[in-house]
Amino acid sequence: MAKKKPPQEGTRHSGNPNVMGLRPEVLEQPITQTLEINYMPYAMSVIVSRAIPEIDGFKPSHRKLLYTMYTMKLLGGSRTKSANIVGQTMKLNPHGDAAIYDTMVRLSRGYGALLHPLVDSKGNFGKVYSRDMAWAAPRYTEARLDAITGEFFRDIDQDAVDFVDNYDGSLKEPALLPTTFPNVLVSANQGIAVGMASNLCGFNLGEVCDGAAAYLKNPDVDLLEYLKAPDFPTGGALLYDEGSLRQIYATGRGSFQVRAKWRHVPKENLIEIYEIPYTTTVEAVMDKVSELIKSGKIREISDMRDETDLNGLKLAVDLKRGTDAEKLMAKLFKATPLQDSFACNFNILIAGMPRVMGVKEILKEWTAWRMDGVRRRTYFAMHKKQEKLHLLKGLKRILLDIDRAIAIIRDTEEDAEVVPNLMIGFGIDDVQAEYVADIRLRNINKEYILKRIEEVAGLEEEIADLQDIVNHPERVKSIITQELQAVKKKYAVPRRTEIVYELPAAAADPAEEIPDYPVRVFCSREGYFKKITPQSLRMSSEQKYKEGDGAWLEWEASNRDELLVFTDRQQCYKARLSDFDDSKASLLGDFLPTKLGMEPGESFRWACITSDYSGHLLFFFENGKAARVELSAYQTQTRRKRLTGAYSDKSPLAAAWLLNEDREMAVYSTEERVVVFHTAALSPKTTRSTQGVNVMTLKPKWKVAAALPLEQTPIQNPGRYRARSLPAAGMLLKEEDRTERQLELKL
Repeated sequence: MAKKKPPQEGTRHSGNPNVMGLRPEVLEQPITQTLEINYMPYAMSVIVSRAIPEIDGFKPSHRKLLYTMYTMKLLGGSRTKSANIVGQTMKLNPHGDAAIYDTMVRLSRGYGALLHPLVDSKGNFGKVYSRDMAWAAPRYTEARLDAITGEFFRDIDQDAVDFVDNYDGSLKEPALLPTTFPNVLVSANQGIAVGMASNLCGFNLGEVCDGAAAYLKNPDVDLLEYLKAPDFPTGGALLYDEGSLRQIYATGRGSFQVRAKWRHVPKENLIEIYEIPYTTTVEAVMDKVSELIKSGKIREISDMRDETDLNGLKLAVDLKRGTDAEKLMAKLFKATPLQDSFACNFNILIAGMPRVMGVKEILKEWTAWRMDGVRRRTYFAMHKKQEKLHLLKGLKRILLDIDRAIAIIRDTEEDAEVVPNLMIGFGIDDVQAEYVADIRLRNINKEYILKRIEEVAGLEEEIADLQDIVNHPERVKSIITQELQAVKKKYAVPRRTEIVYELPAAAADPAEEIPDYPVRVFCSREGYFKKITPQSLRMSSEQKYKEGDGAWLEWEASNRDELLVFTDRQQCYKARLSDFDDSKASLLGDFLPTKLGMEPGESFRWACITSDYSGHLLFFFENGKAARVELSAYQTQTRRKRLTGAYSDKSPLAAAWLLNEDREMAVYSTEERVVVFHTAALSPKTTRSTQGVNVMTLKPKWKVAAALPLEQTPIQNPGRYRARSLPAAGMLLKEEDRTERQLELKL
């Protein structure tokens, strides 16, 4: 058998690329081309066809589900299994059943995510305020359309909106649903696309209808007079801030605060929380409260439990004797999701383009779209009446001689000639002749024909009226206003979210409740931390340390001061001294990496204490650079426990000092050279990770070993080591400036 010749070099092998030692061909593609061909179509698909709602207030998944349920005659009909609805929706929505069912759950009455649920559900659909309460499988639940969806489908068969092909071209579906009220402002909606997101809060239906009607009458109306504030299905209390709301109404961006509703039950010495913010869940609240109790920051609570049942949400908080309920709730509002902010981002697709709009601009777009829908609906009705009028005018012609019409039909030999002969005999067109020819024998009497002809005058008046509506925008606006009033009368419900106009007095700073007393603080080289009161220190001043460890940092401070701990991974951990228990000299103290929750392998490097974040930090690096950073750069508005990028990572840290006033510093190198300079030569920076400036010139094999304030060094003649300009190489240490202490100059 003859051997196959190996393919020649440079030829392509169509089989396995690894056969006969061939390498697979690698095609290079510029990253810009990859983004354009692969990523951009995906991004546009997510933005336009998935995540961002349109002017009718729906995402495509919502619209496909609701329209499918409408075609299944579930508006006003009996409920059917959710699994049946999900299966039918797949004809329009090419996604898995779980995604479609999740969409239906969010729209359901049982789940409670909307002020006006669109799906009338039966069975377990979970709860929006619960993270862990799972809804039942679709084979167990039933659903139908809620009555309010009739306002979405009233004009669906009257050419009010465009219809498009579904994904395989086998069916038609509406591009938008012709909503008779601004559903985009009533139904809360959230979506995350590629490079953008959308977060719309809900407003009360009655207020939205009033606001839209007022806008139609006067586009310069102050909407805040009608739309008081957002409204949420979970209730709660909205802290009214006119400035924030006006910003949201004008720009579509901004945030506002919502807090839980609660009541104190003195007889049982407990607090009942019965409404929580829309943005949180029962489990998130309980987890945070539990964390605060374990850390000792909340000591007034003896127990907390979830007593939610069929009557609604309820969290019971048992209080310890003597607890002030008002003060406790003020703490909980500040430290837990019981008070949370809702960040608005009114990003909506308009003609396929995403736009962030304020409430007034949304109403402007909705009214323009709705006016076009009403005109199309009116034109459709007018066209139908014109067709009917045209037929009746043909019928009127045969009234002159019914017998002749009968004779023409009877004397015509071929069926195909009936219509042409009627057209010739009475001077009517083919449509009219077809209508006359199809009249039943029993209806060929004067009474029937005269009644039909009497409709002509009425039709002409109706057509003229419809044409007037199409031609006059003010009449269209009047129709929309009437529809808005009808919707309000039929479906509006009272507000669920209470508006708190008088903001409660700001809760006392927790720092004011922390006992203020002097303490002495010690930190060892390995990171063991002790906070000791002066009384305890007088009883025993001999400090205990682990073998090989020893004293390093020591401060006199207040129990309210803050501790900043720096690690070898350029991170700063923050804590209050009050977070540490009072210790004794005879104890090792708290191990900072464990107490502060440092990452595995992360080591303690240095620490300082401050009360007001005044002053500067000096960082000295092994490469000879020094950075002066304002201590205020480490102050945060929130109680953040960890800051990344606390100092530069370009070179290992050799020493650090808290600088409250300028002074002279002595920098030591491993070559036993010293540079003395004044800290005023270093400019303060607000960037924590600044690399600093060179203060000491080093040869390749040497590095900075330590840095100390000049007064803490044994240097006898500082003038020898003072630098005229920075950086400086420094001078070798003289014998009289050396001590055994130099051997311990390590960080």
